[in-house]
Amino acid sequence: MSKRRHPTETPVSINSIDRRDALKYIAMSAIGAVPLMAPGGVMDGLVAEVVRGPGSGDQISATAPATTKSGRIRQWSMIIDLAKCDGCQSQGTPPQCTTACIEGHFAPQPMEWIEVYEGEVDGGGTQFIPTPCQQCENPPCVKVCPVGATFSTPEGVVLIDQDRCIGCRICMAACPYDRRFFNWGNPPIPPEAALADYSVEQQVPATTGTVMKCDFCPEMVRDGTLPYCVQACPNDAIWYGDLEEDIATNGRTIVKASRLISENNGYRLKEHLGTQPRVHYLPGHGEDVGRDPGDEGRMPSEWPWIERAEGAVSWTR
Repeated sequence: MSKRRHPTETPVSINSIDRRDALKYIAMSAIGAVPLMAPGGVMDGLVAEVVRGPGSGDQISATAPATTKSGRIRQWSMIIDLAKCDGCQSQGTPPQCTTACIEGHFAPQPMEWIEVYEGEVDGGGTQFIPTPCQQCENPPCVKVCPVGATFSTPEGVVLIDQDRCIGCRICMAACPYDRRFFNWGNPPIPPEAALADYSVEQQVPATTGTVMKCDFCPEMVRDGTLPYCVQACPNDAIWYGDLEEDIATNGRTIVKASRLISENNGYRLKEHLGTQPRVHYLPGHGEDVGRDPGDEGRMPSEWPWIERAEGAVSWTR
């Protein structure tokens, strides 16, 4: 087994791409109260030029795929470093990736679009595994939908069109990762959610009798921001990247994605099923942030917007 290399200790080079060009390959910058970079960090100059197209000053359409400088369509992916994930035990909070996703999407309780599972590790103890939709290249959910409501985009993201969804839940049964959720009732929403314009890439507000899930936040990336979960992770454990350019960032460091995965024995969940997930994991149990595998348990997830929603209720899945 090869020695595990931690990207923040020894940043992986991007071959012939220099720093100035690298900063133009992924559109990432800070939003809200969660910083994407430390002062003077690697990410201080990130721009959205390349995903909007060279020389374009206009915001790209929500339905138009992001492209590289050569015109090739970007292929979004995620890498999650389990050696840096401690379930936010060190923060004394529920997993912040989950909380930020819930707040950003006004996800109805008990939906956790990125759920942090606690699983056993060989030799005893546990590890925490943040689990978003795996954005499969061979998605079983798409194959079984009788009305074409769930589909893969050119960027490789699997989405659901609530305007077409008939609520049959066949896709939920087909998903081997249990990453789809059903709206059993008319979910209460905070006042600001009612003003949102629904799109298949931004499932707000939630609709009764439809299926929802993690959408991988492609519209945020095109606008120059990292997904909520990446921004909120206090340990920089989540990387978002582009398989077409073979790069990824956790908001502080840019790395060559394939090298990060291969040199750290990366793997995908349930690879034997042939679903070809776009989410890769680097093995670990939080040891890089001082967690002992015997420190079991995490704080339960929270729905911060619940207090702002009149008549807020929840239901079981």
